[in-house]
Amino acid sequence: MLNFIDTLPTDKQIAGVHCIPINEQGMIMLAWDKDEQLITTIGGRVENSETLEEALVREVMEEVGITLMEEKIPFASWYWSSTDTYTVWYHSKVKTLGKYDFQNEKTGYLISNFLTFELLITQLENKYAPRLQILQLAKKKAVDMQWITR
Repeated sequence: MLNFIDTLPTDKQIAGVHCIPINEQGMIMLAWDKDEQLITTIGGRVENSETLEEALVREVMEEVGITLMEEKIPFASWYWSSTDTYTVWYHSKVKTLGKYDFQNEKTGYLISNFLTFELLITQLENKYAPRLQILQLAKKKAVDMQWITR
């Protein structure tokens, strides 16, 4: 179940962290997943010894070769009843976009505005896709934080 959040959930373990980075121009970054054959948010699992921030920093570097600014703001959580854990999505601004070889599951990143990604995800999946719902929550939070305008 997907929820809009302002603070991290504390009742269950957080096993996954994802991010929708925003650049200086207010554009967001998503990635192409070669296994899923879909546009997806950037992130993955939290290792046992990692903090959530360490996991997020590692995942964005491993998947798309970027670094993030210090501020990381949670905006959505998904509760997985099958594992009794959460995945949490964050916003952060892009600090550096480095040269990267994309040897993991992501083949590259895409940078665009929210509307274009909403249209792409609707076309590739459907208008009820969970990724579209996550994107809509991300947009709401980005507007609330005044990182983008409507």
